[in-house]
Amino acid sequence: MRRRVHSDEVKAAALQKLAERGVTIEDIAEIAYVMQSPYNKGLTMEDCVASVQKVLEKREVLHALLVGIELDTLAEKGLLSEPLQSIVESDEGLFGCDETLALGSVLGYGSIAVTTFGYLDKDKIGVIKRLDTKIGKGVHTFLDDLVASIAASASSRIAHRMRDEEENGNAQVNAG
Repeated sequence: MRRRVHSDEVKAAALQKLAERGVTIEDIAEIAYVMQSPYNKGLTMEDCVASVQKVLEKREVLHALLVGIELDTLAEKGLLSEPLQSIVESDEGLFGCDETLALGSVLGYGSIAVTTFGYLDKDKIGVIKRLDTKIGKGVHTFLDDLVASIAASASSRIAHRMRDEEENGNAQVNAG
């Protein structure tokens, strides 16, 4: 009989894998801050960290992280079969499976998350750029896109919360 994996174990494993790859919640929050601060003057890094932490509570996001990081790790060790080994190791431009895995996890956060992910995939910033350009220092074919998806999802959460607060504030003013 297979054991059922508790969500706390999945989250701990995913966070450990991120840490092993040199990615912190703060690194991801910085990207969310850059993406949302032009639209929210009162935005703080603490808001962004909290949003990233909420995104990292979703099982689908955690599963995507575990799968993607595992594939990157296997490629680093040369353990994938050819031609997949060469494709992942070189982060071949037409591969697309890395973006597809990452995109799947942003879909639950709406169009802002999807468009922000597309932007971050094209114009890599912060830790995403560092991961994408680590030539000879590890394979991050999946991880750079997964980090972009988490940052995009956190950005979308912030945008939606800001809109909700505005609407609730206006409703309270109109009611008073």
